[in-house]
Amino acid sequence: MVTISPKAADKIRELMQEEKDTVGLRVYVRGGGCHGYQYGMSFESKLSDDDTVIEKGDVSVIMDSQSAPLLSGAEVDYVDSLQGSGFAIKNPQAKTTCGCGSSFSV
Repeated sequence: MVTISPKAADKIRELMQEEKDTVGLRVYVRGGGCHGYQYGMSFESKLSDDDTVIEKGDVSVIMDSQSAPLLSGAEVDYVDSLQGSGFAIKNPQAKTTCGCGSSFSV
């Protein structure tokens, strides 16, 4: 199961209001990056049959069937700091990560 921090839920809600016909934020894992896997995110206008949807109030995070196992136990957070702001994934399955935090290995 993936959790959504309160800050991430607020930011997703805010951004969804700017998008047309959005049903949620898709979080996915694909091959690549310096550690084998990398995270990706995009707003989604429709669901696929094999999607897993995690809801926190009126906010939905969507994962495809291949990404869901690699994200199990992860938390989607929103970070706002001097180095920049954006969504961050805290994944307990990641054995190693790169310096930017967008690439990992299991």
